[in-house]
Amino acid sequence: MNLLRRLRHLPRPRTLRARLTAGLVVLLAVSCAAVGVAAVVELNGFLTGRLDQQLQQSGPNFPQSLEHGRYKPSDRDGDEHGDTRRQAAGTFGARLLNGRITNAALIPADDDPDLTVGLTAGDRTALAGVPVDGRGHTVHLRSIGDYRTVAWAGLDGDVLMTGLPLEPVRATVHRLELVSAGVFGLALAAAGVAGALWVRWSLRPLSRVAATATRVSELPLASGEVALPPRAPESDTRSEVGRMAAAFNRMLGHVEDALTKRHASEERLRTFAADASHELRTPVASVRGHAELALLHPGPVPPEVTRALQRIAAESSRMGEMVDDLLLLARLDAGRPLESHPVDLTHLTLDAVTDARAAGPGHRWTLDLPEDPVTVTGDTHRLQQVLANLLANARLHTPVGTKVTVTLETEGRQAVLRVHDDGPGVPKDVQPGVFERFTRAEHRRRQDATGAGAGLGLSIVAAVVEAHRGTVTVESHPGSTTFTVRLPLGSPT
Repeated sequence: MNLLRRLRHLPRPRTLRARLTAGLVVLLAVSCAAVGVAAVVELNGFLTGRLDQQLQQSGPNFPQSLEHGRYKPSDRDGDEHGDTRRQAAGTFGARLLNGRITNAALIPADDDPDLTVGLTAGDRTALAGVPVDGRGHTVHLRSIGDYRTVAWAGLDGDVLMTGLPLEPVRATVHRLELVSAGVFGLALAAAGVAGALWVRWSLRPLSRVAATATRVSELPLASGEVALPPRAPESDTRSEVGRMAAAFNRMLGHVEDALTKRHASEERLRTFAADASHELRTPVASVRGHAELALLHPGPVPPEVTRALQRIAAESSRMGEMVDDLLLLARLDAGRPLESHPVDLTHLTLDAVTDARAAGPGHRWTLDLPEDPVTVTGDTHRLQQVLANLLANARLHTPVGTKVTVTLETEGRQAVLRVHDDGPGVPKDVQPGVFERFTRAEHRRRQDATGAGAGLGLSIVAAVVEAHRGTVTVESHPGSTTFTVRLPLGSPT
């Protein structure tokens, strides 16, 4: 369990290229390990079998000779006291009678004629447990090491046992393990490098598709004319990567067609709004003028007619303001430059709050200005309109008695204007599109608000601020709403 937990916490490759390379190396490592284990097991079994063959060929001659007495130096070439002929150095022999070892000897590797060997009690017990079946068995003897032994039944009711050391077999197997580990390690390293290069070369078309997709994702696709980057190079369409590249290019073609049609539609709508706003200014002004002229008639006019004329004058005035707003947005969308000269933002803020206090005496207006004047570069009239719209928004959408705080300060190379109120807040479903055109909440923040606008005030704020290379944001929740305008200080570059 602990091993599994550790494996789960190991860092995993994130890219497809790294995963494919890692998978290739892991599969090759498993294959090498399987080949290595099979080779080691097979070699160990083969060499052990050879030892068994040698023991079978030599037979019980050596242990059989031990029952005649101790080996003498004069009998080196073998006699009835100890037959060492055809016996390799290190050969072990023992005679057991009634489960007890009566004789035991070991052929030395040098010219030492002494064949005696000291066996521990554990060694004697291990030898006594070897089955008498004429087959090879591995026995661990503390005094002389691991031996491959074979036991035969003697003619006198005894057990004759001979054995050969396993150390040469173990040394050969260990050498094979070292060689296999080295060779397989080099093979894995070479395969990892070659596999990484091969995978990288094979995934080049996919990398190009990813690079093209990244460039597309960085384009401003929300509005305006968009020029898509060149298509991803297409490879063999019979491969998965080639088919994906072809499908991706077809998708880019559809997206480009859709963006082109959308831009053309936006241009037509923008042109229509500009033309319609321009054409409506004259008749709206004419209606308003005739209504005001009728109100100046010196003769008696019925009250209901007077009221109707007043409503016509008020609505035509409001329609005129809406037409002006639409015309302003159309000009800003067309990219027409605004005036650019130093503007004292401190003075504009002071005048805007004074006008808002006069228009909304039921609200509590608070102004926080810095000691030094804050100057930005831009269009005085449009920036004044930004301030007026923000303050009108706070006044119209909050109940009487709401506290509105206007703060102007500098942060780095930016002028920061904040309009905060402690009203009911902007509904969450309205906040994402609060600066879009014609956005109006179903339930206004001020339930008794009258004179609902067309939903263009904040969109004009956003358009004018963007034209001045600034930003405007809103943060709102019940009891706190803050509109923040950031404008660059100094002259534009």
